[in-house]
Amino acid sequence: MTTGSISSSCRFADYFVICGLDIESGLEPDELSGENFEQSPLRRTFKSKVLAHYPENVEWNPFDQDAVGMLCMPKGLSFRTQTDNRDPQFHSFIITREDGSRTYGFALTFFEEVTSKQICSAMQTLYHMHNAEQYDILHMPPQGPSSDSEPHPSDFSRLQRFNSYDIGRDTLYVSKCICLIAPMAFPQACRQFLEQLHCAATSAQPPPLPLESYVYNILYEVPLPPAGRSLKFSGVYGPVVCQRPGTAELPLFDFPLAEVFVLLGVENMLQLFTCALLEIQILLYSQHYERLMTVAETITALMFPFQWQHVYVPILPASLLHFLDAPVPYLMGLHSNGQQDRTKLELPQEANLCFVDIDNHFIELPEDLPQFPNKLEFIQEISEVLSAFGVSAEGNLSGIDGHGKLQTFQTADLASDKRNGNLASSAFDSYLLRENETIARLQALVRKTGISLDKVSLIAVVLKEKKMGIDRFPKVQCDDEGLKVHQLNVQMREVFTNRFAQMFADYEVFVIQPNQDKESWFTNRDQMQNFDKASFLSDQPEPYLPFLSHFLETQMFASFIDSKILCHDDEDKEHTLRVFDLRVEKIRMLHVRTPTLRSSMYQRCTNIEEANIRMSKIDHTAVHPHLLDMKIGQGRYEPGFFPCLQADVLATPPTSNKWAKRSAPAQWRRKDRQKQHTEHLYLDNDLREKYIQEARNLGTTIRQPKLSNLSPSVIAQANWKFVEGLLKECRNKTKRMLVEKMGREAVELGHGEVSITGVEENTLIASLCDLLERIWSHGLQVKQGKSSLWSHLLHYQENSEKKEATSSTCDENFKTFNEIKTDVGKARAWVRLSMEKKLLSRHLKQLLSDHELTKKLYKRYAFLRCDEEKEQFLYHLLSFCAVDYFCFTNVFTTIMIPYHVWVIPSKKLGGSMFTANPWVCVSGELAETGVLQVPKNTLEITFECQNLGKLTTVQMGHDNAGLYAKWLVECVMVRNEITGHAYKFPCGRWLGKGVDDGSLERVLVGELVSSADSDERPCRTPPMQQSPSMMRRFTTIPPNKLNTGQIQEGVGEAINSIVKHFHKPEKERGSLTVLLCGEYGLVWALEQVFQNGFRSPRLFKNVFIWDFLEKAQVYFDSAQQSPEARVENCQSRFNHFCRFMHAISSNPRNIGKDGKFQMLVCLGARDHLLHHWIALLADCPITVQMYEDTALLRDRSLVNSLIRVLQTLQEFNIMLEPSLIKGIGL
Repeated sequence: MTTGSISSSCRFADYFVICGLDIESGLEPDELSGENFEQSPLRRTFKSKVLAHYPENVEWNPFDQDAVGMLCMPKGLSFRTQTDNRDPQFHSFIITREDGSRTYGFALTFFEEVTSKQICSAMQTLYHMHNAEQYDILHMPPQGPSSDSEPHPSDFSRLQRFNSYDIGRDTLYVSKCICLIAPMAFPQACRQFLEQLHCAATSAQPPPLPLESYVYNILYEVPLPPAGRSLKFSGVYGPVVCQRPGTAELPLFDFPLAEVFVLLGVENMLQLFTCALLEIQILLYSQHYERLMTVAETITALMFPFQWQHVYVPILPASLLHFLDAPVPYLMGLHSNGQQDRTKLELPQEANLCFVDIDNHFIELPEDLPQFPNKLEFIQEISEVLSAFGVSAEGNLSGIDGHGKLQTFQTADLASDKRNGNLASSAFDSYLLRENETIARLQALVRKTGISLDKVSLIAVVLKEKKMGIDRFPKVQCDDEGLKVHQLNVQMREVFTNRFAQMFADYEVFVIQPNQDKESWFTNRDQMQNFDKASFLSDQPEPYLPFLSHFLETQMFASFIDSKILCHDDEDKEHTLRVFDLRVEKIRMLHVRTPTLRSSMYQRCTNIEEANIRMSKIDHTAVHPHLLDMKIGQGRYEPGFFPCLQADVLATPPTSNKWAKRSAPAQWRRKDRQKQHTEHLYLDNDLREKYIQEARNLGTTIRQPKLSNLSPSVIAQANWKFVEGLLKECRNKTKRMLVEKMGREAVELGHGEVSITGVEENTLIASLCDLLERIWSHGLQVKQGKSSLWSHLLHYQENSEKKEATSSTCDENFKTFNEIKTDVGKARAWVRLSMEKKLLSRHLKQLLSDHELTKKLYKRYAFLRCDEEKEQFLYHLLSFCAVDYFCFTNVFTTIMIPYHVWVIPSKKLGGSMFTANPWVCVSGELAETGVLQVPKNTLEITFECQNLGKLTTVQMGHDNAGLYAKWLVECVMVRNEITGHAYKFPCGRWLGKGVDDGSLERVLVGELVSSADSDERPCRTPPMQQSPSMMRRFTTIPPNKLNTGQIQEGVGEAINSIVKHFHKPEKERGSLTVLLCGEYGLVWALEQVFQNGFRSPRLFKNVFIWDFLEKAQVYFDSAQQSPEARVENCQSRFNHFCRFMHAISSNPRNIGKDGKFQMLVCLGARDHLLHHWIALLADCPITVQMYEDTALLRDRSLVNSLIRVLQTLQEFNIMLEPSLIKGIGL
């Protein structure tokens, strides 16, 4: 089928470009390339220029001469002599405009002989000057006392021989580039076309048609392949085949994906992929431009259905190196000269940078990078796919030559491929015969033997061309190698897409649809939540949380959800969304499961199908090249040189091809380009397109560097955009963190919980640390260390010590944090500690108050030197003082921390006469201290131990020594001397024999107090108001003050809190002790149950619940022997209860009767026996004796209700803190 009237197609290529040396302007040093003049002239770079481009302009893609010139030859012109390697080099590049639309370029750089005597003379003059300078260096007097022998007289002659250019002896060559600018990325097809075109220009034999015919054909007569179809068009010597995926397939990707895995290795590749997904700054580094482009395009293609939303420059021209200073996420590629060491590469910021040295197979990752879910299983699946295609991806050089080890696939059957217009053997053989008579005679000889000549012909040609330094024919046809490359690309991308489809199989359930019209929604878009992140994370397996909590905060995920919100119907969906939703739907059908129960079990990709056979079955064939209407003499050029073509012939498109008549206006085509990287062109309504594009731009400050204008004013404008963007990002981050922490607005938006989970909080704070590093690295004069913030802190500390300042922003305790080895880690720890102390804004304000230091460290345009924005930034950070963070305590769990404990006795009774020796034992979520003796004269102690985490309990008591060993304690205060957090452990009880419940020690449950209260530490008298009691017996309240309804409600609330505790991820549950023994906890609730209707005795002063339980135990001990117990199968229940009572009663600890009751409740909850015990006690005759008729325990319906509530604890594995059951061996 020949395409002649395809109205919906676009041109395959928009421009054909020639770049190189402009003879008229001569040699101009490329000052922006960064090269120094100490190099020899042949190693320097000179300015290249766009010599010609055809056509002059197309309205839907205006020609950007500066950008094309920079990217065709990013390092400018290069010169060689006959002794140097001059193999042609192919590379592709991309021009991304500020609106996100892309244009692809494909360039072939080769060397031509310099025929201009003026240029040759200028090069020799440069060499004379260079050699004279080098001679002076060789004869400089030695600097050190020990001098070597004088330079040999022949040194200079050797220098001239090996490091010179002689116009009479040497032939000078200069680089030149031919390039195609195309709307879509077909690198393999473009490479074949350009290589054939170059061969035709440099061959001694003229091509069948003038070069203009082939260029005219690809510019005007070759369309883009329709979606789901393949296309064949003609090169100079053979056909070129390309294909485009269908509407249900993954987007177009034509780069050799296997090469990236061979270059980097699977694990490094997956780490790089993780960095890209988390929008970390990525800098690729290689001597080869095509490797930079291939790695960058591979990474962005594998993250389907998500799209990179930030600065994307796979090949960064030397003139744009200042853009590495950008304080935004970016993916850039930097060219290496092969001689510069990584340690000598000065980068503006490295705190959150992923540096990828492609040539040396090395990747440098930022600290604390979360692991990709199911990483090991994913690596195994990737490796198996590569192994199936014979690719060994170990990150080494073996087999890497152009396209990696996939080259071995075509050795068996390559030449026998004669299907569908691939290069026929007759044409192949005729060209071979014409080129080499010796091979022709060998062919004739071999034919007589009856052996197939296909393989012999191929091997002969390849060997001949390799010897000539030309790799021509393996690319001429679409062979088995091309098909296998395509198959590997498809299968590998399906494996990666399957990972996202598995992780986000239920994502639609958590999308928050706006309840207002689209215009209102978009106006307030940056303040709206579009995805229920908290609920989604609670649904995920715990190993996924570190990665997913970071990923949900990225711009690419927000943009993906925005597209989902704006596309309700399948007809409105973007291609990316439609394809991904089809994959998700297939997974749901294959794996039916409960949506709320997620498993971390790895599920392999089952969507891998055989690659489409379009590469061998041609759907469309383009118009063949033909003679153009050229004047006599046109089209003849000197062999060995690529000429400037006839502009008048290439200026106007044909009028006969209907598909070339673009009926749509240029405005539509420009808008369509914004979605070309989805590879399928659909026309959507203007309003929806505007929403999607602008939603993608939210949160981004500058999409791309401008290549066309590098004036100081433009650079200044870009830096100002950075400043505005950083301030906006700070405002959004602080607001998000406060909303999540405080909870009110989050609840209104649909979140069920008002508290943020630990993983989310850690993610947001890590994101804030990254933002601070980017702010502090913007506009640095001289970079010092990997962390700009920590470097500034050290400078400030040094200045403060010189000035003998009393206050210091850099905490002295950091000198003892031996485990924090890196500057980045220290800076993050400092930020976390300042946030926990609620001093971040104050500390940073103090740090920036040294204006002389700030001017010394930062350029004028830096964010930290923009006074108004800096003040707003500090104001936003000040809002963190409204909430409590434990971001330092929870992260740095092994550091040594000093704690201060002081006991506050009652000022009314027993304080001054107390004679016993007190002790305390402090417990936290991470550890406990053991017994610490407290001086009885001061009742204060300071000690240092490993981080205890959030403090939960204090065990306190005394040894009952002396004449007056009775002690009424109001509370115990404990202060973390690093974070400043103070905890209050209320008591309000006596400790002593014969008083209260006879307890010599108590377990107190703590509560965090405000910084204002903790600052009152010197005053050891209790505060005027009564502290909320967590352990105070309820008998101080008049009997029967709480009715049975209130008691039932209290029990229900206590049980509900425990249930909610266990439904949180394990690392985010906090302390269970508070829910059991704290204020209104389970112990308190059951205490109210047993206090209700308790008979008030007259003979005794106090009767405790434990007295009732002991009497019940005596009854059960005797009842175990009765026949009734055996008949009713109650013996085991009696036995359990009595065994626990005996163990607690015989405990050597003097914890008192209330302490014993608390221990019994905790053990019963742990072993799921509470509901059995309540049933036993309700039926016990002792209950009738000691309780009124109206008591809750004597109401059968209320008891049954209580039992049902307590039974809900059976499904949970309750782990008790050691301090609660110390001394119990059960």
